[in-house]
Amino acid sequence: MRAERRGSTAALFGSELLTLFRRRRTVALLAALALIPVLIGVAIRLAGDAGSGRGPAFLDQITNNGLFVGVTAIIVAIPLFLPLTIGVVAGDTIAGEASHGTLRYLLIAPAGRLRLLAVKYLSAGVFCLAASLTVVVVGTLVGWALFPIGPVTLLSGSTVSVGEGLLRLLGIAAYVCVSLLGLSAIGLFLSTLTTVPVGAMAATAILAVVAQIIGALPQLDWLHPWLFSEHWLGFADLLRDPVQWASFADNALLQAGYILVFGALACGRFLTKDILS
Repeated sequence: MRAERRGSTAALFGSELLTLFRRRRTVALLAALALIPVLIGVAIRLAGDAGSGRGPAFLDQITNNGLFVGVTAIIVAIPLFLPLTIGVVAGDTIAGEASHGTLRYLLIAPAGRLRLLAVKYLSAGVFCLAASLTVVVVGTLVGWALFPIGPVTLLSGSTVSVGEGLLRLLGIAAYVCVSLLGLSAIGLFLSTLTTVPVGAMAATAILAVVAQIIGALPQLDWLHPWLFSEHWLGFADLLRDPVQWASFADNALLQAGYILVFGALACGRFLTKDILS
């Protein structure tokens, strides 16, 4: 019996992933994210170095080492573009099915409500990883094509090989993915509150902006440690030697708290919700 449930859950998860990544909207979101490092690389290639201290962090390093295109692109994407795409996907998880009239059919055995909710969240988590990797991988490829590639000078002043630099870039993508899981849980919960997916999408994106505005106000510094966006830029510690893993652990713990709280709220709402469509 358990084997059958696992098999049905895996099949449902696989079907959900295929549906998600076959949508034109998902492809368009990933293409928009891929455009960020392309624009950065082409602009620097055509216009030249902007000079030290101007623009996003690591921008002045790109002409010396193309691997920094991916890092700069992540810094540009994480305040707005990544949360916006995550808001679209997470906000559509349940509300999208309800608006299309397919939610009732998805809940037919063997897919129960909790199982469907878990599958929807896991699919949103996979998109978080895909979105982060898109920015980093495309940025690395653009940097490789347009600029010289060599050993990476870290924030601590030491130098690592190209291979280790690439591994650290993958680590940054993983860090950013974890950073977005809390926002995904919020989006999932909001998606259970409505049958209008646009409302859940917009609310999720707005909350991401509000959290960052609060995080920029020193008058509210007592609230900063509780904001899901507090450690979003902490991946810079992966560019130190040795790597400072404390920020990664703090970020993962914070996101886990948001997942537990908003996951529980989503379960409570979804289990008691009348499914009319």
